[in-house]
Amino acid sequence: MAVTEKQVGVYMSQREHGRIQTAAAAKAGMSERTGRRIEQGQSGMLPHRHTWRTRKDPFALVWESELVPLLKCSPKLQALTLLEELQRRYPGKYPNSRLRTLQRRVKVWRAHSGPDKEVMFRQVKVPGQLGLSDFTILKDVAITLAGEPFEHRLYHFRLAYSGWSFMSVVLGGESFSALAEGLANALARLGGAPAEHRTESLSAAFKNLSDDEREDLTARYAALCAHYRMAASRNNLGEGHENGAIESPHGHLKRRIEQSLLLRGSSDFPSLPAYREWLDAVVADHNRRHATALEDERPYLQALPATAAATYTEYCVRVTTSSTISVRLVVYSVPSRLIGERLKVHLYDDRLVGLLGTTEVLTLPRVYPPAGKRRARRIDYRHLAESLARKPMAFYHAQFRDDLLPNAAYRDIWRQLEARTSRREACRLMVGCLYLAARCNCEQALAQAVLDTLARGELPDLLALNRQFGEAPPPAPMTSGHQHALDDYDALLTCGVAQGGEVAHA
Repeated sequence: MAVTEKQVGVYMSQREHGRIQTAAAAKAGMSERTGRRIEQGQSGMLPHRHTWRTRKDPFALVWESELVPLLKCSPKLQALTLLEELQRRYPGKYPNSRLRTLQRRVKVWRAHSGPDKEVMFRQVKVPGQLGLSDFTILKDVAITLAGEPFEHRLYHFRLAYSGWSFMSVVLGGESFSALAEGLANALARLGGAPAEHRTESLSAAFKNLSDDEREDLTARYAALCAHYRMAASRNNLGEGHENGAIESPHGHLKRRIEQSLLLRGSSDFPSLPAYREWLDAVVADHNRRHATALEDERPYLQALPATAAATYTEYCVRVTTSSTISVRLVVYSVPSRLIGERLKVHLYDDRLVGLLGTTEVLTLPRVYPPAGKRRARRIDYRHLAESLARKPMAFYHAQFRDDLLPNAAYRDIWRQLEARTSRREACRLMVGCLYLAARCNCEQALAQAVLDTLARGELPDLLALNRQFGEAPPPAPMTSGHQHALDDYDALLTCGVAQGGEVAHA
């Protein structure tokens, strides 16, 4: 067995220190026989690399004439593809056992005659110069909220020099609103802004938009960066390595999140605010490792403007006679007092805010269409309960009837009422329950009480439920006054009859 120069050196050193051949050979990782040959002048070193073939080239007849032209035409062809092509052309002549030989030949050809590869130019990191934004997802982690799967993305902002990061939960896709709100929150948390901000090509945000809308989105991104006096830049489409200062850190931060979840022992959170608070703590732990570098970079950051940038998309909508508005193909119910009004809607990633003139009149959680669908709706029974209470039968054929039932418990109540009593009575009872739940804010407790009543084989009694969950009526006001004598009334009546007799006679 051939040995290296280092092994020979170790062996001779051990022998000079008085070790016997067996011990010296074991120390050098060789056999005793090899040690004897070394001492006899036969070094046992690796022979010089030979330049001749030790066996016949199995591809000699086709390499230059057939395979090389294919590789020159399509350099990305894999050795397996080439071997399968040879097997089709020459059945039985090129077995699968030749694959490894062909792979080596293709690798050598690419290194000698193949096309040039793209070179990555490492960039000098300048403090205060560059901040980057990108979106990512937790592929191997299933976050749940109160036991329900929670589909979401994460917005990630990072300073290229210090590595300081900010991460926030994004409910929808990679939209401009999500980018703008995430960036504004990141800079507010940081307390400064870099000279340049880079993001990906926003191709996801451009999806299904017209050319005018795309131009508007590009202009809004430029305006957002200009508000913070940052030069706006985007990497080329499909060139993720141009965002390398954030693409690789995605993995580091996501691994930290996964490890923190393992320590926590559960990926279920009681609510979205609880999940956001936990995520902030994980990212804060990550940022402690970059605290020194951040302090070095902080003097180079620009001061933030006095006002925050607009991080929403504005729409103008009219409230229909059904007390609904439509925003981005999603129908929302609103309080009926707004019917006929024209509202300005500020659409954020997780909410929409409605304004009448400059006055904020409502805030609603934003809803996204389910996967594979373009439309969705969010109907809140509280907005419509007052009108329904005046005409309960409208509930039966209402287009939004199923959406008016807030959860599975109320859907179960409706199924039982519809099966046990008449259509009119079922509507009266169901609408009465919804009206009571909206008026007294007792949705969950009321549903349980009604289900218990139905389980006993009885129909709910709205009067009893109102006494149980309703607000107690205010006490009648106490009044005081003088009680007149009955003779005074007799005198008044007598006087009136006497005077009226003449009028009646006339």
